[in-house]
Amino acid sequence: MALLVPGGCVRVGFPRPVHVRRRLTTFATVSPTRGDRVDWVETTSGFFENDTRPIMLFDGVCNLCNGGVKFVRDNDRNRRIRFEALQSEAGKKLLRRSGRAPDDISSVVLVEQDRSFIKSEAVVKIMEYIDLPFPQLAFFLQFVPLFVRDFLYDNVANNRYTIFGRSDACEI
Repeated sequence: MALLVPGGCVRVGFPRPVHVRRRLTTFATVSPTRGDRVDWVETTSGFFENDTRPIMLFDGVCNLCNGGVKFVRDNDRNRRIRFEALQSEAGKKLLRRSGRAPDDISSVVLVEQDRSFIKSEAVVKIMEYIDLPFPQLAFFLQFVPLFVRDFLYDNVANNRYTIFGRSDACEI
């Protein structure tokens, strides 16, 4: 039991009956530090040596994501964006470069040479690269607070397989 007092919360203990045991639950563990850290920016710098265009990482088995890639390709006449599936080896390395887990397929990611964008920020940034009228729409979307955009993005992303389905393999 806890009581709320003006200075904060004070825990008040009551004697437990003998038959009630306290169970400990582990919420997280700390990974041991290793000396073999990988500099993922340096490791993946080869992706940008000969081609500085940003790379759009997407879920290769998601029908919504594949449709989004087709839409971007159709509206990017100057071919200013490259594409890579999150599930590919290159995609996993670029995810690590972006500070994300290599198996995290929860968000579209746009990787530029010097920075990465995730969730709704990635979508807005992709819109800036493709043809009219999307850069203008992206300009106005940046005034919508990030937490609102990400809330909407997360709701669609969390239900994308249910609503749009999945394919057996990456279509791109």
